[in-house]
Amino acid sequence: MSFKENILSSFLALENEVDTDSYVHELRNKALSSFEEKGIPARKDEAYKYTSLKSLFNKDYSLFAKKESAISYADIKKYLVHQIDAYRVIFIDGIYSSHLSQTTHDKFDVCLMSSTLNNPKYAPVIEKYYNTLAGDDSLTSLNTAFAREGAYIHIPKNIQVEKPIEIVNFSTGNEAALMVQPRNLIVVGENAQVQIIERQQSLSDNPVLTNSVTEIFADKRSMIDFYKIQNDLDSASLIDHTSVEQQANTEVRLHTFSFGGSLTRNNVKFYQRGEHCNSILNGVTIIEGKQHVDHSTLVHHTALNCESYQEYKQIFDDRSVGVFNGKVLVDKIAQKINAFQQNNNILVSDKATINAKPQLEIFADDVRCSHGCTIGQLDEEALFYMQSRGIGKKEARALLMFAFANSVLESVKIPEIKSRITKLIAMKLGVEIGFDL
Repeated sequence: MSFKENILSSFLALENEVDTDSYVHELRNKALSSFEEKGIPARKDEAYKYTSLKSLFNKDYSLFAKKESAISYADIKKYLVHQIDAYRVIFIDGIYSSHLSQTTHDKFDVCLMSSTLNNPKYAPVIEKYYNTLAGDDSLTSLNTAFAREGAYIHIPKNIQVEKPIEIVNFSTGNEAALMVQPRNLIVVGENAQVQIIERQQSLSDNPVLTNSVTEIFADKRSMIDFYKIQNDLDSASLIDHTSVEQQANTEVRLHTFSFGGSLTRNNVKFYQRGEHCNSILNGVTIIEGKQHVDHSTLVHHTALNCESYQEYKQIFDDRSVGVFNGKVLVDKIAQKINAFQQNNNILVSDKATINAKPQLEIFADDVRCSHGCTIGQLDEEALFYMQSRGIGKKEARALLMFAFANSVLESVKIPEIKSRITKLIAMKLGVEIGFDL
């Protein structure tokens, strides 16, 4: 059975199983038609010129797990930021795990998408925000057609959430090959603040493909701190779509840490809708073997007096491949913009590859916009200097690479996340060094 045939038969089964209102039902059918029309992105599409998805879709995926798997807290503890108290929304093979999660409806909502899509209580929020930002490219449409579970986070005005919120999707390997399509909706009201951590993690070597969509809405004077930890097994691949809409005087920080997985594609889009917005996109990528990580970013400035800052540091070893396609778009009305974009890359191996395409598209005349990209290797003189001071070559290389990525870590606001990422970097570099946390 081809992938498209599998999609059609699975969609009929989904429609018979889920109970959603007419609004969501109509969205599903339109999205499926859009996916059928556009198909899977290919290299002829400019956005996927350097990333082929062909190998991902030649497997006979199960689109829904047949049953909920029994997983204990001990099985997953090491993948959680367990040093901190947090709200948690945990999914096992795409199915919500109530005994591992900690949700709430006290003053704000941290709960499930499935519980909101057919509940009149949430209809005003769903109809105002759901699927209004994700776009209609083929893979987001595929998610819209099939998404039935994910995290729903609604923070009303003037609420500061004291604990971070973790969203984690685990795959057990009970299916020979599994495709999961989580859908997250995050709405943060005026003067509200929240910190969110997201992760996908396989627990076996069976293939899993995650096609995730997250829509984030930041109302006036709100603050959102979002961390994506991508350190999955080589049998897992991830296509992640994150879209953010900011109103006036908001600050949204998005950190993406890409260390694991066979193929990872991060589509990030920021839309500034009001004055004095600040958008911060930071990333660290360290990969090896035949891993492939593709960062595609867009910051669209549509209002006056706003700022955006992008900094992606990437290290590639062996035959790994990286892609950075970053775009800053400034509308004619968006005067007095300050936009910065920087992509720095180190090729540890002469067989590693990076394809970088930083872009500025500016229609305003009173702006400060800059972009830059560097591709190189470690400084041999610095390595020699450190070795002459008694530092081993392996440790010297690790220290230089850590220093290279450290500017991104400095913007991490949760100490436990900074500690976790620091340890992951040391692990990826294959050394044990007492970094100052």
